Amino acid sequence: MKHRYALGIDIGGSGIKGAIVDLKKGEFALDRLRIPTPRPATPEAVAAVVKQIADHFAKELGDGPIGITVPAVVTHGYTRSAANIDPTWVDAPAEEIFRTALGRPITLVNDADAAGIAEVLWGAAKDHPGLVIVTTLGTGIGTAMIHKGTLIPNIELGHIEMFGKDAEPQAAASVKDREELSYETWATERLQPYYERLEFYTWPDLIVVGGGVSKESDQFLPLLNLKTPIVPAKLRNQAGIIGAAWLAVDELANPDALKEGASGSAKGGKKKSGKGKKG
Repeated sequence: MKHRYALGIDIGGSGIKGAIVDLKKGEFALDRLRIPTPRPATPEAVAAVVKQIADHFAKELGDGPIGITVPAVVTHGYTRSAANIDPTWVDAPAEEIFRTALGRPITLVNDADAAGIAEVLWGAAKDHPGLVIVTTLGTGIGTAMIHKGTLIPNIELGHIEMFGKDAEPQAAASVKDREELSYETWATERLQPYYERLEFYTWPDLIVVGGGVSKESDQFLPLLNLKTPIVPAKLRNQAGIIGAAWLAVDELANPDALKEGASGSAKGGKKKSGKGKKG
């Protein structure tokens, strides 16, 4: 890998965090910086905060790559969804907005994808040779699919059907808090049917569970009865930053051939829009 160091920035609902990552070790090279997420969190407002983080690390980063995560589907530089963020992100040319704000190239990726590839490279699924599904349990349910070390981007398996409805608003960690569910009730009545369906649809070799609640994994993972091994994430809240940094470097070696001109939207859809390969 040509670049040992890259800047990873993770956009969350309450805070935007960034750190320079040592990609040889898969860890922060410097302490991270966190700035509260602006309100409203429009692409332009968020880009202004991201610039502050990039400026903070400018001396150490130099012309190194920058990877940015966002809680949305990302195809060829465009954000296509906004499940838990401002609706103005839908079909926004987000990568161009960040590039303009920072005055340099950046790589924009889905937040769960970034966390997933980090767990496979340095975390709970390190060097796993098969199909790994990484789930992040938080406000929503993020998912990443990695097959033999290659990321399959934008796998939105948090929204599979469960009891005739979207699984995310029934099983996310935020639901446990909002409905004041015990770990046992949440695990047996919400997570068990969710992971059973996830297992049936994808037949993974390993499931990794991340998100803030993963630090309490001993309270709920042992209560699940699945065919697939299921383990807590190791990198936790650092995974998104580390994965974003790695994907930014990977983009230099494996550029998205569909990015230029792939500006079709849900409204017009006249231009082609497919999925790029990360790996």
